[in-house]
This record gives sequence, structure tokens and C-alpha cells, in this order.
Amino acid sequence: MSNQRINFEYCDDLIKKFEEVIKKPITKKTSVYYTGVDLGTACVVLAVLDENYKPVAGAYRYADVVRDGMVVDYIGAVRLVRELKEEIEGKLNTELIYAAAAIPPGTDTLDSGAIKNVVQAAGFELTCLLDEPTAANAVLKIENGAVVDIGGGTTGISILKDGKVVHVVDEATGGTHFSLVISGAYKIDFSKADKFKRDNKNHKEILPILKPVVEKVASIITNNIRNYSVDEISLVGGTCCLTGIEGIIEKSTGIYTHKPKNPMFVTPLGIALSCTQDIIE
Repeated sequence: MSNQRINFEYCDDLIKKFEEVIKKPITKKTSVYYTGVDLGTACVVLAVLDENYKPVAGAYRYADVVRDGMVVDYIGAVRLVRELKEEIEGKLNTELIYAAAAIPPGTDTLDSGAIKNVVQAAGFELTCLLDEPTAANAVLKIENGAVVDIGGGTTGISILKDGKVVHVVDEATGGTHFSLVISGAYKIDFSKADKFKRDNKNHKEILPILKPVVEKVASIITNNIRNYSVDEISLVGGTCCLTGIEGIIEKSTGIYTHKPKNPMFVTPLGIALSCTQDIIE
């Protein structure tokens, strides 16, 4: 358990530095920039690292170009990634060339081409395409356990043994479903419900309302790890920013569950850490 705390300290420190450079980029020149492009259902994030894989800049924007892990607005996705790219390039006064991206586990035959095309059409040279929970583990550095990436539309699970991924799966149920429940409970439209959900001042109030959906996520986790020896669950993804979500999942699964201080940026940073200069054709 103590080893896991050390890993989370590294993760939290990396995220803290990333949050700082989003507000104030580091403009000192580096020989190369590595970018992680995270096309999420609710939010698109670009994380930029220097030659030593340290955060230097970043940008994000809430959008509706991906649903349930699938690109549904190709033109909108390209435009958004290009805009974020140009925004960061203007701040760094340089061109961003190399980028990595990620997809929900198990969807490579369905959507990897779309993700690849979006990144390339936005002006990047794509160097790596990996699944989201595996990308997250580049930051978490978990040897044994399960990484659960709860995004806007789906929950991705990656089970690790001795630092290697032995099983990945992605199932519907995520932040979109949380927002739909809030929309119905408060009788407000979806966009307002989504915004209400993201404000942590409302989390204590909405947690009891969302408990059945969180328990549904927990049942997905339980069903997919039952054949593996999993002693702990690490939560990442924007939906995991919900205060108290880890307690419900731990109680439902019976397995120790925890999360970084800001789980929203774990995956994009992991994607960036996986970026190289070896271009995918």
C-alpha cells in the first residue's frame, strides 16, 4: 500500500505541474515537444511535454464531438483539436509536430482510424495510438491492480499484473448517464445538468441521486475483474472528479478504491508520456 501512495504522489505532482502550465506555459525552448491528444466524450484535452517529458503547456475544452468513445462529429473534432493546437503554439511560439492519442479499450477495430485521422487532419504527426487505461498507467505506474477510466460515455477497465496489461474492456455507462439522471431529478436540460455536475460545490448534494449509477459502474467493474486477482482499484477520468465516488465503488466491489487529486488529467498526460518521434504511417 505504501508503494501505491508513492506512485500517487508522483501522479499528483505531475498533474499539479500540468495545471500550472495550462495557466502559465513554460516558453523556454526545448529540442522537441510531445503532445498527448485526449478526445473525450465530454472534454478534449491537449497535454504538451518537453524533451524530458516534463509538462510545458496544455489546453482543454468541453465539447460534444465524441459519444460513447466514438467520433460523431469528425469535422468538429478536427477543428477543435486544431484550435487547441494553434492556441498552444501561439503561447509557446513554436510548432507542435508529434502527438499520441488514445481510444477506449477494445474499440480499435471500430474507431482507431477515426481518431488517427482527426489527429493527423489537425496537423500532427501521429506517433502512438494506445488504449486509455493503459495510457493512464503511464502516470499511475501500477504494478498490480485495476485502472478504471470513467469517461463521459464509457467505463474502460485495464487489469495489470506485474506491470503488464492482462485484460482490457470498455462498457457503456459514464458521465453522460450521470448528467441524464441529474437532468431528470432536477427537471433541467442536459447541458445545465452537465455543468451542475462539474461544480464540486454540488457534489455532496447530488451524490445520493447518482448513487445507483455509480453502483452500476461498480457492477461493471466487478463483472470484469471476477476472474482476476485484484487488490485495488485506481479511478481516473473526468467523471471520477465526483467527490465520494470512490467510497461507493469500494463498498460495492469490496476492493480498496482510490483516485488521484485530479483524475481528469491522468489519461492525457499518460498519452503524452507515450508520445515518441516514430511516426505511424
